[in-house]
Amino acid sequence: MEAETTAGWFSGAAATFGDRLEGAREAAGMTQEALARRLGVRLTTLQAWEGDAADPRANRLQMLAGMLNVSLMWLLTGEGDGIDGPKPAPTEMSLAAVLAEVRALRAGLSGLDGRLERLEKRLTTQGGV
Repeated sequence: MEAETTAGWFSGAAATFGDRLEGAREAAGMTQEALARRLGVRLTTLQAWEGDAADPRANRLQMLAGMLNVSLMWLLTGEGDGIDGPKPAPTEMSLAAVLAEVRALRAGLSGLDGRLERLEKRLTTQGGV
């Protein structure tokens, strides 16, 4: 979809009718074929709507809003009850980043090990333990 932005996903200024229709259809878990069949239109007709090459008639708009569980106003303008934006992808650390973190932890542990050894030595020599 062309209209995905980080600040205002599917905002009225960024998304087209076709973008919102496609997003709502995908959020509903429907294929183009399934939605076209349920609406009683040809697949090419639905594809034209999603591609902003044609607009549905009023009765089809109402049906689309109901089937996709969005408001008619959101479908037309992007304002009102619609779908949430895409969920952010989980951040994954690259293997190189994980390896760097492991090495940093190991270096820190080595430093702590040395400090512990010096403190233990000081205790045994001064305390007679």
